[in-house]
Amino acid sequence: MSGTDAFDEEALEAARKLFARETKFMMGAVAIDGLPAPDLPEVAFAGRSNVGKSSLINAVTGRKELARASNEPGRTREVNFFVLDERLRLVDLPGYGFARASKGEVKKFQNLGRDYLRGRPNLKRAYLLIDARHGLKAVDEEAMAAFDTAAVSYQIVLTKADKLKPAEVEAVTERTLKQVSKRPAAFPRVLATSSEKGTGIPELRAEIAAACEISL
Repeated sequence: MSGTDAFDEEALEAARKLFARETKFMMGAVAIDGLPAPDLPEVAFAGRSNVGKSSLINAVTGRKELARASNEPGRTREVNFFVLDERLRLVDLPGYGFARASKGEVKKFQNLGRDYLRGRPNLKRAYLLIDARHGLKAVDEEAMAAFDTAAVSYQIVLTKADKLKPAEVEAVTERTLKQVSKRPAAFPRVLATSSEKGTGIPELRAEIAAACEISL
């Protein structure tokens, strides 16, 4: 099951209304002791540095410049928090992969992301973003292993699906679902999305609302 038929029209509309409410940048944390109090449900977004994380967060919230996209991969050095209607938080984790930084600095902010995953009791789900054109890479396998070790429920979200033909999107979705099927913490649905075209965004909103148990 890919996930596109997981929610009925009522659930999709309720999620649309939820995400139409105000979302604002809350803070960026550079150390684990600087995180906000765990008093709201949170979902986190992780992925390679050039996977389109900022664009997806902007698409989900309907805000063009909420999360700043950058042409320089690996720009995010903090754990960034966005709060939606004072009901839930969206968390942008440091990207991994092509970060243009010293090895020491890269390790520091990537460890910050791992520390967040291990020690956040209010984290309801992580969304691991994968470029639909490339599928899962070895570095993504490392991220999934970290999620499994931390016992954090995570769901694969394919990005940039508009760059592929529909049949190719279906094939990579099914292939990815098969690849994660035996992983203990992986959620058994894979979403194909396009921030540019809006594909899969309503379903992702509904997934987030359901994971956070937000009454709509």
